[in-house]
Amino acid sequence: MNKRTLFLTKAAVIAAVYAVLTLLGAALNLSYGALQFRFAEALCVLPVFTSAAVPGLTVGCFLANILSSVSPLDMVFGSLATFLAALASRALRNVRIKGYPFCSLLMPVLFNGLFVGAEIAFFTAGESFFAAFAVNALTVLLGEAAVMFTLGSLLYYGTKKNPRLKKSLE
Repeated sequence: MNKRTLFLTKAAVIAAVYAVLTLLGAALNLSYGALQFRFAEALCVLPVFTSAAVPGLTVGCFLANILSSVSPLDMVFGSLATFLAALASRALRNVRIKGYPFCSLLMPVLFNGLFVGAEIAFFTAGESFFAAFAVNALTVLLGEAAVMFTLGSLLYYGTKKNPRLKKSLE
């Protein structure tokens, strides 16, 4: 298999897994809204291992957000947040604190907190957008941090310790 086909295959698999995990979380009312625990966000650790995760996560987020009851703008801004976070995570993949890619895992937390928090505030703010933004950004940020630093960390260490899985992502 040539490199381009392999890259596209990896990206497609990541996109499909992200979309399915988000929809499973939606069935539990955890994937959308101000307080969300998208299990799929754990996959945002994958740019540490492969560049195919950048388009894979972006497309997966876009597909999951098509089915969002929140807003069509979620397809744009949620996907943009995921894309920028994945790019930043990939760029920071070699920045480690005692071998742990803290900065890479922090990027989805920051980007989603800002973008999704602003998006929710835009639709729910009464008189004060900034107050609504502060509250929504904080709740999205906390949910994202919980997922990234628990499930994302487990996925990171599981991938790192499994030579076959790690090799398949490279």
